[in-house]
Amino acid sequence: MKKYTMDEMEDKYFGSKGTPKRDQYEYELKMELLGKMVKTTRKERNLTQEQLGELIGVNKSQISKIENNANSARIDTILKVFRALKAEINFNVKLEDKKLQIA
Repeated sequence: MKKYTMDEMEDKYFGSKGTPKRDQYEYELKMELLGKMVKTTRKERNLTQEQLGELIGVNKSQISKIENNANSARIDTILKVFRALKAEINFNVKLEDKKLQIA
């Protein structure tokens, strides 16, 4: 039985890096992880979705959407969520040979 690395499986099923299908897969994966981070942090802070929503001025349903599919949320809402959770979030932007960091 042949064994495959994760990279080989991703290449096989989602295309090589830089292809539209692979980019979409990686984007969705990152958004899923972001949602899980929100949920985990909220629970660590002993907050309900409703309480977190009240802190940032959105409905409980919006928090649920973020936790389950973060790509439906605006970036400013995500930032508000992490601020309300007293959690730091960093974004890295790479412009050709320069790396920008936004905290």
